[in-house]
Amino acid sequence: MRAVEISQPGGPDVLRIAERPRPTPGPGEVLIAVAAAGINRPDVMQRKGIYPPPPGASDIPGLEVAGHVVAQGEGVREPALGAQVCALVTGGGYAEYCVASAALCLPIPRGLDAVQAASLPETLFTVWSNVFERARLQKGESLLVHGGSSGIGVAAIQMASALGSPVYVTAGSAEKCAFCERLGARRAIHYAEQDFVAVLGDLTGGRGVDVILDMVGGDYVQRNLTALAEDGRLVYINTMRGAQAQINLRDVMVKRLTITGSTLRARPLAVKAAIANALRETIWPLLESGRVKPVVHRTFALSQAHQAHALMESSAHLGKIVLTTATA
Repeated sequence: MRAVEISQPGGPDVLRIAERPRPTPGPGEVLIAVAAAGINRPDVMQRKGIYPPPPGASDIPGLEVAGHVVAQGEGVREPALGAQVCALVTGGGYAEYCVASAALCLPIPRGLDAVQAASLPETLFTVWSNVFERARLQKGESLLVHGGSSGIGVAAIQMASALGSPVYVTAGSAEKCAFCERLGARRAIHYAEQDFVAVLGDLTGGRGVDVILDMVGGDYVQRNLTALAEDGRLVYINTMRGAQAQINLRDVMVKRLTITGSTLRARPLAVKAAIANALRETIWPLLESGRVKPVVHRTFALSQAHQAHALMESSAHLGKIVLTTATA
């Protein structure tokens, strides 16, 4: 099969097409003929050599795929052979075939194609786990999402809005702010021109927001603490502006704040399977009704993976970037 390899740590040009043996599913696994695979920030970090795959995972990048099941490992009854599925995987997605745990396969939602479905698993699993489980966002509570036009941001805006929470976001241009508000954000704040702490203070009458989903880190940490309401929760999924920060712990104490965060890739299968079940029950009906919609900015062929990574690193995209197995 054709697959995308990382020839050495570095920039987008280290991605290359290679021939690899077709993988074989083990017990509890299925083999998916991949039609499309989503691009995510962890793929970029892996390419740079700063986010290695966990033990036992494929060295081929790619954490989410969509396609149809062509083989079942021992003990697997569902998904059935031929089933159209999307799946969260620990690696191996940038290829024509990929092994996935049967427990992490979800049916392609009615009305969506494989490209749209491939854009879902990594972002939906991440948002559900962090916003609704770790940060315990409840109906009526407010959410601030940094990077509102990213794949994560697009999912968080729609999921939280559909489940009854007002959503605020930050974004880096007027175009991105307008895009986020069309998706359902109550207010998008252009962070290069406005202080999100001051704007949120005005919008909430000085109360602040209940939950913040942050992928920025660095100098945003203390500003996030200031922007939180009493008993607010700050959850981290990345640290694009640095993993180190100086904070005022009195803010944490006086407002009884919670700071948490997580990564997804190396978490136990049982944990991720529970997230899959929650998504099937709560979010899949919203996808099939159109209340939550995948947003795919652009697709690339496998042989163009380097171009896809360059686009992601430019941050010029709105929504997700997806690879397809079609020949360029």
